[in-house]
Amino acid sequence: MTYEDLNRWIDAYEAAWRSGEGVDRLFTRDATYRSSPYGEPYVGIDAIKEFWKKETDEGEAFTMTREIVAVDGDTGVVHLEVEYTAPKQRDYRDLWIVKLDEAGRCFAFEEWPFWPPGSKGGYAPGPD
Repeated sequence: MTYEDLNRWIDAYEAAWRSGEGVDRLFTRDATYRSSPYGEPYVGIDAIKEFWKKETDEGEAFTMTREIVAVDGDTGVVHLEVEYTAPKQRDYRDLWIVKLDEAGRCFAFEEWPFWPPGSKGGYAPGPD
């Protein structure tokens, strides 16, 4: 993976999160997606799609800025700041650990979201 590969993947992730479309192009069929550092991962594209559907709100608006911290082999680390403005106001700082295969699709994703003290942020739950 290169910085450019990871940047392209993040662009596609953001577009898919906004539209609800394109998850199949982002992740391998058997990908794992951990929504918090200690949570159980979602396993497989169908589980990831269900998680995304549950976690996104109709018409949500947000800005997302990023800094790629490191790329080593198939692994990238990204620092993000995400500010949601509608329908709910909330903001997060997030770290992502992303592993991409040779085709540029993610086979392992882990995020470490943080929110401001006193806010109502919380980790997205893992699978039931």
